[in-house]
Amino acid sequence: MAEAKVLIQGYTSADNPNLGEEKTRPTIVLVRDKKLNIITDPGVIFDQRIIVEVLKKEGLKVEDIDMVFITHSHLDHYRNVGMFKDAKVLEYFGIWEKEEVEDFEGDLTKNIKIIKTPGHDLTSLTMLVKTARGLVAICGDVFWKENGPKNDPYASDLDELKKSRAKVLKLADHVIPGHGAEFEVNK
Repeated sequence: MAEAKVLIQGYTSADNPNLGEEKTRPTIVLVRDKKLNIITDPGVIFDQRIIVEVLKKEGLKVEDIDMVFITHSHLDHYRNVGMFKDAKVLEYFGIWEKEEVEDFEGDLTKNIKIIKTPGHDLTSLTMLVKTARGLVAICGDVFWKENGPKNDPYASDLDELKKSRAKVLKLADHVIPGHGAEFEVNK
């Protein structure tokens, strides 16, 4: 089994215009499967030392990260990808290693699968991780947080988003959304 652990819980005020100026940060997750260390959506953390410190608590350094997974191409999810200069990057268009990209879709390992989940954005991906507590879906902004937003104001295609949400909820036992705490799927 692999592990999926929230390192930094995200937040957003984008779904509540009454809060004033929008503030947002993605939920950053560490996925481990055997010797493979993956960090998801290193986002817009204003001080990269915060990421360095949470990795240190897990017994890791930046150099120990083998891959960065980007759930979709919105800057708040990928801005700090460059701090992992030796890591491969997995995103919608494939796996990048330095200046080369290789097409990719499907199983990354026997415990990690990548699926397309369009709707919030054309490039949206979800990582499905087999863990001891069940299947965990790391889905970026397919869900911002457990309860919403019901109608994503930034969605590129609301019909596709509804289909992607239904797909994730059907497959997963737990969901790690783009800007909130992990939640259990009620089946």
